[in-house]
Amino acid sequence: MNVTLRYILTVFGAVISIHYLLFFTHAEYRQAISLDTLARLRGVVDTVPPMPDRYYPSFQNATLSTSYRANATFVILARNSDVQGTVQSVREIEDRFNRRFRYPYVFLNEEEFTDEFKNRISILTSAKIEYGLISKEHWYQPSFIDENKAEEGRNYLIKEGVIYGGSVSYRNMCRFNSGFFFRHPLMEKYRWYWRIEPDVHFHCDIRFDPFAFMEENNKVYAFTIAMYEFEKTIPSLWGHVKDFIKLYPEYLAKDNSMGFLSDSDGETYNLCHFWSNFEIADMSFWRGEAYTKFFEYLDQKGGFYYERWGDATIHSIAAALFAPSNQIQFFDQIGYEHNPYTHCPRDEATWREEKCTCDPKRSFDYDGYSCMRKWDRIVG
Repeated sequence: MNVTLRYILTVFGAVISIHYLLFFTHAEYRQAISLDTLARLRGVVDTVPPMPDRYYPSFQNATLSTSYRANATFVILARNSDVQGTVQSVREIEDRFNRRFRYPYVFLNEEEFTDEFKNRISILTSAKIEYGLISKEHWYQPSFIDENKAEEGRNYLIKEGVIYGGSVSYRNMCRFNSGFFFRHPLMEKYRWYWRIEPDVHFHCDIRFDPFAFMEENNKVYAFTIAMYEFEKTIPSLWGHVKDFIKLYPEYLAKDNSMGFLSDSDGETYNLCHFWSNFEIADMSFWRGEAYTKFFEYLDQKGGFYYERWGDATIHSIAAALFAPSNQIQFFDQIGYEHNPYTHCPRDEATWREEKCTCDPKRSFDYDGYSCMRKWDRIVG
């Protein structure tokens, strides 16, 4: 046996020995090389760094022992008929997060909340709760909309079997969430918000403060799920976006996330967006000049009613274009479910430490309809 071959075999034997030593003595190593883990990583590369320890404040008797809190609130848009689903969502966010941090709640409705709704919510939290009525001009279909054209659009989507295709109230909600919730008088005193909807689940303990993390790290928008939009609901949207960019090129961020939205350098829209039923964001971004002009421009085009533009695509396109990519945050640590989709933490240590109830193998991150692969390429 020549010297070179002997050397190769010696090195190979050493590697094999180290592999078996680690395999039998380190559970983390066994998990890292498991077939299940490797299969998942084929679809999505795990690029999520651990949350620094300093964002996990100490607690005494399940109460926050530090005096700092961000200028932030939860915002929940709900009808009185949503009371059971809202109770479930508030109970879970309290159990998993807010019983320690005690951030306030703002509930918004196009009608006055009933005493029953308020009573059932009031027993769930010791945090401040405010109830707000949405103004008619911010909720209902505006007068400049051609109702005949809007009805035509609704009928087309009904015929095509598109969910909420015939719903005017759904369109009212999308327009309100796109351009008005952050202008409500109860929201004006806050900078940050965490959007929560009825009938959602929080699968993991959240022992860190997302608001403090975003404020300290100059983030403007955070998400847990990214997916493709129904193309039939937004056929003209991207054309209007391109027209807006031509009019106001100065609003494009230098290091934006166009690559998340488009596979053709902005010529066409690939339909990717952040699913906005979970979002944590800085309202100063929505209240700023770029987004204000963007929303007003799109609103005048009538697509919220002539088509069925969703606030998720509007928010996502704006955040991806008008903010640098490093100001958008993917919170892997927050296990979240809005039926039928669930995000479950990729990091096994997080999944164990935060007592998650979700199954990592069923996380939507790895679904073919997910856009997380595109986002992972953006953040590299």
